[in-house]
Amino acid sequence: MDIRLLIELFEKNKDEEKAIPMQNYMKNNFPFLGIKSPERRALLKEFFNETGLLKLEFNPAFVEALWDMEEREYQAAALDYIGKFTRKLDKSHLALVEKLITTKSWWDTVDMLATHAVGAIAAKNPEVIPEKIEGWATSKNMWLRRTAILFQLKYKTRTDEDLLYRYILSNNDSKEFFIQKAIGWALREYSKTNPESVKKFIESNTLAKLSIREGSKYLG
Repeated sequence: MDIRLLIELFEKNKDEEKAIPMQNYMKNNFPFLGIKSPERRALLKEFFNETGLLKLEFNPAFVEALWDMEEREYQAAALDYIGKFTRKLDKSHLALVEKLITTKSWWDTVDMLATHAVGAIAAKNPEVIPEKIEGWATSKNMWLRRTAILFQLKYKTRTDEDLLYRYILSNNDSKEFFIQKAIGWALREYSKTNPESVKKFIESNTLAKLSIREGSKYLG
C-alpha cells in the first residue's frame, strides 16, 4: 500500500508549534508533526475513505511502512489501523506485533499493542502464551516483559490469575519504572474483578512501593 497520500495529508496539516509540547511529553524520544489525536483520526478517516483500505484484508506491509516513518504520528496511525482489525488478528500476526513492540518502543505504542493486539490474539489463540508470551515475561527486552504483564489487562473474569501473578513475581525485583508501573496497573485493573485476591497477593509478596501504591488504589 502506497502511503504517499497519507504523508501528503499529514504534511499539509503539520504544526511546528504544537509539535514542541508533544515532543516534550514524550521526553523528546521522537519527532512530531504536531497533529493532535482527533485531527489525526479525521485525516486517517479521509485517507481510508479515499483508498478503501479498511475494506481489504489486514495489511502488515502498510503497518510496517508507517512504522518506518520518522514522526510519531505515523506510528500512532499504524496503531489506529491495527485497532480497526483487532478482532481479525490471529497468531500469524504475532511476529509483526512483537517487532512493533521492540522497535521505536515507548509506552504510547507498547501499551496499546499489549492490551489490544496481543490481548486479542492470546484470547483467540491461547497456545501463544506458552509458545511466545512465556518467554517475553523474562526477556532481556523490558517492553516485552511489560507486555507479558499487561496483555490480560482487559480480560476481567477471563484473567488467568496464576499466570498474571507468576509474571509479576518474575519481575517484582526490577528497578525499571515501566515494569513497576505495569505491575501496579495490572493489579489495580484486576482488583476491580477480584479485590480479595489482589489484596492477599500484595500483602503476601514483596513488591516495589510504586507497584503497591498503584495496585492498591481501589482496595479499601
